Amino acid sequence: MVTENRQQDTSAQAITSRRRVLAAAALAPVLTAAGPAAARTLPTGTTGAGHGKRIKPVPTGLDDWADVAKALGRRGNMLRGTTYHMGFPRRDLQVVSEGVVVTPGLALGTHVAFVRYADGSTMIMGDVVVTERELQRVTDAWQANGIEQTALHKHLLSQTPDIWWTHVHGHGHDAVALARGLRAGFDRTGTPPAVPPMRSAPVDLDIAGMEAALGTAGTIEDGLYKVIFVRRETIADGHLVLPPGLGSSSAFNFQPLGGGRAALSGDCAMLADEVPHVLRALRRGGIKLVELHNHHLSEDPRLFFTHFWAVGDGVALARALRPAVDATDVVPNS
Repeated sequence: MVTENRQQDTSAQAITSRRRVLAAAALAPVLTAAGPAAARTLPTGTTGAGHGKRIKPVPTGLDDWADVAKALGRRGNMLRGTTYHMGFPRRDLQVVSEGVVVTPGLALGTHVAFVRYADGSTMIMGDVVVTERELQRVTDAWQANGIEQTALHKHLLSQTPDIWWTHVHGHGHDAVALARGLRAGFDRTGTPPAVPPMRSAPVDLDIAGMEAALGTAGTIEDGLYKVIFVRRETIADGHLVLPPGLGSSSAFNFQPLGGGRAALSGDCAMLADEVPHVLRALRRGGIKLVELHNHHLSEDPRLFFTHFWAVGDGVALARALRPAVDATDVVPNS
């Protein structure tokens, strides 16, 4: 009996050992693939564990980005003195989601941001709208020009035609080269040329009631009412400290439908332990979940984003959003 038990123990140990070898073999390609990508984000003299010394963004002005604007064929605007922002609304698309004709400002806007750092380098980050037919050729163009993709996902439910949203990222010491890399992808889409911005006009929504429900004021842009919250924490992407709100904001867009009703498209930025509370709060409010994913590859702390959709009375939608906002560590965008 003792001999039999020892044989069983030896057999079990052998099986466990083989399983560990097989698991290690399965993980090896993943770890090997991750290595070079992680190394690209680290400057000389840093380590992967803590990303070494973090580098902060420096203030810039519009003149600092004139060559970038030329490369991309349009001018942008400055946000918080450190972020050069450019918008590329897909006015060429006629998109319908659950019976609602989606305006470019609600969910069809491509946005890219450029940030200059104390070491003279530039980081780009963006969210780009592409059709399903455009997606693969756009991806090929970016890969040929050193632009990385960090997410691929949906913002809308059951949309026609099929639309995808992809996050892009780049970092280097030649901002114009990064801009040209982005442009290579944009030129393989139907993104139209820039047009003068629309004049703000009143929207058919109870703005006062919505502000009271959300506890903050929003803005009216392109015929929509928009509210933005930003994370309180300092967020870093690898060794690069992100300006407040960049890649870490919760944004709610309300498209008026008449009679005080609105279509809501938005997303919440969350830490892992906030995710279940936010998802439950949204569903309790009757808001439909669209996507749960990451926007970045190496941010710290790790962030998750949920996209959502709803149609209803504007004030009721704002009230439904409030518990989700309260479940995250955010402050109104200043």
